[in-house]
Amino acid sequence: MGGSAAVAVSATVVAGGLVALQAPINSKLGKAVGTFAAASVSFAIGLVVLVAITLVFGNGFGRLGEALHLPWYYLLGGVLGAVYVTTVLLSVREIGAGSVAAATIAGQLTMSVVVDRLGILGLPQRALTFPRLLGIALLALGVLLFVRD
Repeated sequence: MGGSAAVAVSATVVAGGLVALQAPINSKLGKAVGTFAAASVSFAIGLVVLVAITLVFGNGFGRLGEALHLPWYYLLGGVLGAVYVTTVLLSVREIGAGSVAAATIAGQLTMSVVVDRLGILGLPQRALTFPRLLGIALLALGVLLFVRD
């Protein structure tokens, strides 16, 4: 693995660790202010942070109009994030942070394999191999072990 790939993997592992904290934090916020209000507050604070990052490090919003030239489904990222945050806000209370993380990773990997296999959303097509299928099956088993514990 090259240096830039190692940095990318390391940064992603750290970000994944932070996502594991997101569910219990938002759950506590949800108990205090309500589930949907908590999801809204979470996204509002995230929006403020992202706008600041965009203005300071990303050269502002000058090219925002280019988004109008993309197919509609490339604008659904925020909707998908809202579905995830709201779902996790509810499910972490029932199954715990570890089970939420396990289920999230299993869902992400399974959908990623489908996206890779079909070569959709601008990604190159990749074969559906036995090791990938085995990985999905083992993740499903891992989810079951976490949820049953």
